[in-house]
Amino acid sequence: MIIYWIAAYFIGNVLTAWWVGKWYGIDLRQQRSGNLGARNAGAVIGRAAFVLTFLGDAGKSVLVLWIGFYFNFELWTIAVGGLFVITGHLFPLWLKGRGGKGIASFIGVSLFLTPGLFLIMFIAFALAFPFIKSATLTMLVSYFAFVAAAVFSHSLGYTWPLLAALALIIFKHQQDIKESYKVRFSKM
Repeated sequence: MIIYWIAAYFIGNVLTAWWVGKWYGIDLRQQRSGNLGARNAGAVIGRAAFVLTFLGDAGKSVLVLWIGFYFNFELWTIAVGGLFVITGHLFPLWLKGRGGKGIASFIGVSLFLTPGLFLIMFIAFALAFPFIKSATLTMLVSYFAFVAAAVFSHSLGYTWPLLAALALIIFKHQQDIKESYKVRFSKM
């Protein structure tokens, strides 16, 4: 089990944006936000880079969960594997902790492990976005919906690692949240 979690962390260290950037001859750490995630890859390189990065980062999360299910680990153990793959993406050892921001990795984990909670999160995002008009701020609403659904469905016994992952993702988005809040609400 501990080997599974360590492996999950190191699988998380495989940052798709870094490889996509290498393919295009661009160091995404030196471009725009400097983030090694799908959003920055898309903004700098284009739609294909966004899609490849998103699928790669979500896919590595699904791979970690699939390995857990293959070995018949308990659900909470697999969820901790999900937390570790996201943590590896956020804080990769080989890049001194400067990874992505974890959204695609979280989507892969939540969609594969908790599709019902993912659907609630997705619906909350879709409903709130037209009013908030900021993906970053709407993300907070959708995460709250995910947490509320986990509490009301009495699934905290195995979803608590995903809630910890959300806390880390929000931590990584602190600056984006502050900037989005200023931009969105300074107009009012």
